Amino acid sequence: MPGILVTGASTGIGEACVLHLASLGHRVFAGVRKDADGERLRDQGGPTVVPVLLDVTDPDAIKAAAAFVERDLGTVRLAGIVNNAGVARGGPLEFLPIDEWREQLEINVIGQVAVTQAFMPLLRAAYGRVVFIGSIGGRIGQPLMGPYNASKFALEGIAESFRHEVEPFGIKVVLVEPGAVNTPIWGKGQQTMARLVDDAPPAMVEQYDPMMQKVAAALEKNDGGGIEASVVAKVVERALFSGHPRPRYLVGPDAKSAGHLMRFVPDRVRDVMVRRFA
Repeated sequence: MPGILVTGASTGIGEACVLHLASLGHRVFAGVRKDADGERLRDQGGPTVVPVLLDVTDPDAIKAAAAFVERDLGTVRLAGIVNNAGVARGGPLEFLPIDEWREQLEINVIGQVAVTQAFMPLLRAAYGRVVFIGSIGGRIGQPLMGPYNASKFALEGIAESFRHEVEPFGIKVVLVEPGAVNTPIWGKGQQTMARLVDDAPPAMVEQYDPMMQKVAAALEKNDGGGIEASVVAKVVERALFSGHPRPRYLVGPDAKSAGHLMRFVPDRVRDVMVRRFA
């Protein structure tokens, strides 16, 4: 069976992809930042799970991971990479520290590009596929989620441009766009929001507190809500191995509803709906 690399495999969608693909017999390289997470995944997924230490913001770690995967594969081909590593940062643009923006974009955008570049020689040799885990947040911007939305909007453009670039070489690029998924990212988002509020100037709290309370409630709802990550993993499987994969897959009822909204509802009406329900 061919090999697959999954980044951000420690939890959530990445973990679900590793375990699902391994259950099908694929050799899955699980990109993690801690040895303990890799060992846990191997214990759960079996001998076809191969942990790889991979921090997508560290060029040396990416280079080392690509070399390790190439050696470990031997004559087996690399069928695809799943660019899943990501974080969620949020807050009012007016007050959110620039370092928060840089970290968000470095992980969710630059890291995905760097990993893809490093593994392109293996993908070219195997006519492999690149799957980006985007979000419905890459189609609709929500208040106080500017950094996260920016990263996912960026992946939309990157995936589309890259898809056209490598189509002549037999390489497919697919964007998977889930809605709310029951993963730890939302709990981490709540922690980040709380930290920013604690460090915020009084003017931010005074001006944005009602909006922040509303967003905090939405994050709490998503934490433990939404579809299971295993649902996304099965769509990733289709993106990797379908004979004719779609360019984009919306996953989850909220993502599909929002996708419909984007196609048929005028901008001003959509803005009213986002402000009311976001």
